Amino acid sequence: MNYEDKKPTNLYRQHFLLFTSVILILSMLAGCGPSTAELAVSYAPLPGEDWKVSTPAEQGLDPNLVAELYYNAAELDTLYGLLIVKNGHLIAEDYFNEGSVEQKAFLASATKSFTSALVGIAVDQGCLSSIDQKMIDFFPEFADKINDPRKEEITIRELLQMRSGYLWEERTPYMDSFFSSQGYWLPFIAEFPLTNIPGTEFGYSNLTSHILGVIVARECDTDLKSYAQEYLFSPIDAEVGDWSQDADSYYYGSHGMPLTARDRAKFGLLYINDGEYDGNQVISADWVEDSLQRHSDNIDISGWIPGITSKYGYYRDLGYGYQWWSAKAGDHQFNYANGHGGNQIVLLDKLDMVIVTSADRLYGDFGGDAWEKERAIIELVGKFINSLPSE
Repeated sequence: MNYEDKKPTNLYRQHFLLFTSVILILSMLAGCGPSTAELAVSYAPLPGEDWKVSTPAEQGLDPNLVAELYYNAAELDTLYGLLIVKNGHLIAEDYFNEGSVEQKAFLASATKSFTSALVGIAVDQGCLSSIDQKMIDFFPEFADKINDPRKEEITIRELLQMRSGYLWEERTPYMDSFFSSQGYWLPFIAEFPLTNIPGTEFGYSNLTSHILGVIVARECDTDLKSYAQEYLFSPIDAEVGDWSQDADSYYYGSHGMPLTARDRAKFGLLYINDGEYDGNQVISADWVEDSLQRHSDNIDISGWIPGITSKYGYYRDLGYGYQWWSAKAGDHQFNYANGHGGNQIVLLDKLDMVIVTSADRLYGDFGGDAWEKERAIIELVGKFINSLPSE
């Protein structure tokens, strides 16, 4: 089925919104105006064999809140898509700024959460015997190049937790050398200095996530994309796009994965359901539980991002698991995959809800304006979560 053919054009959307606005005014004058919830039908998901489709009201969610969310979403110029899944049903879906149901937009750093899943699958299959194995054991070519003995103690677990001692490359003096490396990332295992003792402090790092992906590829004797498609995406009826590679032809474990908004939602649903999809245990429930635990608490991101405080607006009490963030908004605790530009997969486990935002990844743009665009999307979702009633 070609969903794109059924997607209204932007011109049609403008005419539709104008028409509904006129009808609303006339109906209100007649004393029988439709509610916001009734108007929210314009955000109804398209039918398809891969999703059970429902409405917010049928799944116990206030349609007025959903309508307000999508009304505000239409004002954001870098948002491509916004989806809500509740109780296993796709209840709201819309696309903006030339986004579409078939668009495989880049996840940016939300890729990291998928890499975490692949590490878990590799452990389940026995490719990796333990996440307490030492990082350097998988990179013998750098063993004699390491001049900091602390690196010999870094484990897969610490890479997953972002507690390796490496720091975020874009916010360090090594940014220029990192981006001028022409994609040769692996030498930085030896070259990048540690700023913390491994295992002691949270420190966000793209390098550590890429290392995880390379370890999976090497130990499972395949490439990361093929492994992901066979053991993660095919079991959930999803398909990864043209994933970016480094100069050594390793697929990036840190970023560069393209996926449709619907397939992102399937991944979120997989985690909401403890690693099970359509009766098939794709990832072990224990791995999902461990991944979503808070292995770091009270993370302060002030100083990372221009103009952003540690509370980051509606998102409060930041924590980190195995390549998954966690936060609180209103009365709700949640986990989320997070990528530059506002690419998010939000898991509200107690509400049985997944929220997906697909957005322009703003590649290479780390200026204040780019962060404000990202912040606007995060605040959009945070405000919605904050408005939801308690469980």
